Amino acid sequence: MFTGIIEQTGTVESLDLHPEGGRLTIRTPELAPALAIANSIAVNGCCLTVVARDDQHFSADLSGETIRRTSFGELKPGACVNLERPLTANKEFGGHFVQGHVDGIGRVVHLRPEGENWWWGVRVPEEIARYVAMKGSIAIDGISLTVAGWHESVAEIAIIPFTYTHTNLRDRVPGDAVNLECDILAKYVESLLEGRKQPAVSRLTVGQLTEQGF
Repeated sequence: MFTGIIEQTGTVESLDLHPEGGRLTIRTPELAPALAIANSIAVNGCCLTVVARDDQHFSADLSGETIRRTSFGELKPGACVNLERPLTANKEFGGHFVQGHVDGIGRVVHLRPEGENWWWGVRVPEEIARYVAMKGSIAIDGISLTVAGWHESVAEIAIIPFTYTHTNLRDRVPGDAVNLECDILAKYVESLLEGRKQPAVSRLTVGQLTEQGF
């Protein structure tokens, strides 16, 4: 479980892909010394497992499903990525509940300055658009953000200078792929409502009905 508050950014050292998956190596001198093998870490909002590390780098294996579901297939060496370690009991919960389970890939539409702030537009794929709501939470590349505008499947986000400076958002240009994770509450509510639509199944058997005189 994560919060969507980015701790550090790292740099893609290498990305080795093959049809069944791959391995991603990130350079992060600030976080690498604090990591251990088998630790979880969110990279651009995707929860990965540390499989190798030294004082400058860590590596994580990618499954085929991870590559299909995320923007990792479009990463290039030198790219900046957002990093966050999992939530701990004594960590301030400043964002929203982020699982690190990417729901889909969005595309940057624009990143426009607005005074000292920025106005960021990201197109959301149709299959997850139903989970987006005005003033609702969304994680974009692992950043906990609030939807400030929603029209024609484009989520508009107001970005403050701190977020712009301390995440990889500053490098984004129109057309770039970003990882999207919708609010977990929306998905659970949908699941519960779908369950209510299912017809009730009786546990009575013909034998029980016969015994009761029916």
